[in-house]
Amino acid sequence: MKCKYNQLILMIGIGLLLANCGNDTVPKPKAYLRLEYPDAKYDKEDIAKMPFTFDRNALGEEMRTKTLKAETTSYGVTIDYPKLKGSIYLTYKGIENDPKHLNTFLRDAQNFTQEHTQKADEIIEQPYVNDERKVYGMFYEVGGNAASQSQFYVTDSINHFLVGSLYFDTNPNYDSILPAAHYLQKDIQQIMESVKWKDKKR
Repeated sequence: MKCKYNQLILMIGIGLLLANCGNDTVPKPKAYLRLEYPDAKYDKEDIAKMPFTFDRNALGEEMRTKTLKAETTSYGVTIDYPKLKGSIYLTYKGIENDPKHLNTFLRDAQNFTQEHTQKADEIIEQPYVNDERKVYGMFYEVGGNAASQSQFYVTDSINHFLVGSLYFDTNPNYDSILPAAHYLQKDIQQIMESVKWKDKKR
């Protein structure tokens, strides 16, 4: 009787062991906080001394402007997003109908983006052309732990050149800033698509 009891205990133990083999504990994948941002509300930004206008998201609560010391007429515009801990930096440069200036500005903008290739997983280029408003340029989306996740430039090839970049007030960690980066990339694209030069003939 004792032998049969021991066999029964052994069978139950083996059954429990086999049942547990199929239920191994699996670690949960890393998760990131889902951040919800308000729908973008764009209004035309027309700064008196600036030779261009553009649409700005109301979430960009603070905006700073300054005149830059450079070979040609140059201005700086910074749009701060305190809630996202990021900023979009715009720099305007006058070409003044000089191909030499245009070539220099284009080279500088392209070299600036290439400086991020060391830490970037990829850089996606998206050309932009608007013949009606005389706006031609390029948008760069930078993947990976680069210092700047987006850059762009637009120009009319004769008088105006505008370059912009996105930065966050934190060490670059692509996974953690990805939601905010995607949100602000749309703002950058809106700036590109809404730029209007203040030339009298246009």
